[in-house]
Amino acid sequence: MKIGDEIPAICKTITQEKINRYADASGDYNPIHVDPEFAKNTMFKGTIGHGMMTLAYISEMMTNWLGSGWIYGGNMEVTFFAPTRPELSYAIKGKVVDKKEEAGKKVVECEIWCEDQDGNKVVAGKTSGQLLT
Repeated sequence: MKIGDEIPAICKTITQEKINRYADASGDYNPIHVDPEFAKNTMFKGTIGHGMMTLAYISEMMTNWLGSGWIYGGNMEVTFFAPTRPELSYAIKGKVVDKKEEAGKKVVECEIWCEDQDGNKVVAGKTSGQLLT
């Protein structure tokens, strides 16, 4: 692994069913997520995905890539630029920006983002995780 390496991307299509299932799992039933009639009268003009659902997809990508090094030593900081929307697909991507040692542990720092079908970033930030091998 070296600086500039890409993290294997994952793609997700957001659906209202996935949003509703995430609401069930999280207990977050804000009508902007689960009530299409309510949501169409908001600034978003329709339901939107939970921000934490998007972060879960970033975490999935990092877990696929670093395994236990992410689960036991991962950190994420992000900024949201736009919501995710039902029936659209998103690519979750990242790349290595630094490798170092902290407190006797090998750590990799990454730039990560989630982009829509047009390449617009809806979430971006950084992650770090342990290199266990």
